[in-house]
Amino acid sequence: MKTYDWIVVGGGITGAALAYELAKTGFSVLLLDQYSRPQNATRYSYGGLAYWSATTTLTRQLCEDAIARYHILSQELDADIQFRELDLLLTISADCYPEATAALYNDCAIPPHLLSVQEACELEPQLNREAISGALIVKHGHIHPEKTAQAYIQAFLRAGGEMQITQVLQVLQDGVKTTTATFHSANVVICAGGLSRQLLKSADIPIKLYFTHAEIIETPPVNVQLRTLVMPANVQRFQLEAESSQVDELWDELRNELLPPILDAGAIQFQDGSFRIGQISRAIADPHAKVNSEVSEKWLRKSIKQILPNLENLPGTWYHCLVAFSSDRLALIGAIPKFDRVHVFTGFSNPLVIVPPLAEHFAKFAAGKEDEIIAQLSL
Repeated sequence: MKTYDWIVVGGGITGAALAYELAKTGFSVLLLDQYSRPQNATRYSYGGLAYWSATTTLTRQLCEDAIARYHILSQELDADIQFRELDLLLTISADCYPEATAALYNDCAIPPHLLSVQEACELEPQLNREAISGALIVKHGHIHPEKTAQAYIQAFLRAGGEMQITQVLQVLQDGVKTTTATFHSANVVICAGGLSRQLLKSADIPIKLYFTHAEIIETPPVNVQLRTLVMPANVQRFQLEAESSQVDELWDELRNELLPPILDAGAIQFQDGSFRIGQISRAIADPHAKVNSEVSEKWLRKSIKQILPNLENLPGTWYHCLVAFSSDRLALIGAIPKFDRVHVFTGFSNPLVIVPPLAEHFAKFAAGKEDEIIAQLSL
């Protein structure tokens, strides 16, 4: 049976980009995903590229690399990933002080500009002026996330990579066991997002990786027009992630809901006129936990009504996925201590931005070249 240099587990943006970069570097690579059309965080994301939000030397460098990468990526992958720049409008709720909220973003590479209620509503006529005390605006990158992941996969296949649609059951010392076969490799890298913790635990490999259950509504193309990407300035999801990851052992009890769910009301309209409206985040330790879709959809619609009233009753379908995160909002990258043939490449807080440059760095590092960035982020 063939032995690969690398098996990449997970076909979202992280696995697709990494598989492509490894194959481009000259490795023999097998990419595995359990769905022909993945049901992952990439599939249901807003597609935002927050270049402007970097706050450290490392993240600023990665964001600068990402800007350059995305400007040539459609050409390199020979596919339209719908890369564009648009206005991100960060709404400030009516009970918050605009200046205090704006100050939270002072350390960003490009701090957003504060708008009055009148200015915000002129920029985005769909806004409910009664619900806000102001808004922040900044130029924001945007892609179609699913098309981008698929573009990476197709380029990976053209570069000589192989892909199998099968579910990974167990990580082995020399490969993985799946529902259809056992595949052998010199190295395995886990890019399975919110499923990564449970998958590694089945092989007795501990990892401090966590996930939220994220919920959105997706609509078909509609006539309502949104000029901007709308999100709240005070994002509750980051606080939920920080608080829920303080005690790692709690994530081993699958019945645990570590904190009450939160909802960050926002919306993005894609180039075909469809919307994604969201999002609810739940810190539930069981990756297969059932969520009441009817209750969630009502909550999502009621919340978006407060900010963007015309979106409340749009036809749409509720979807759910897992969103992985680490305790420090960076990422988990590299070989797992004591399991040097098993690697991780997951847990990104801002994946669509930093994954493309980090995948390049990882592949070069895997080929034996020194890389300061991977060295800084390695486990």
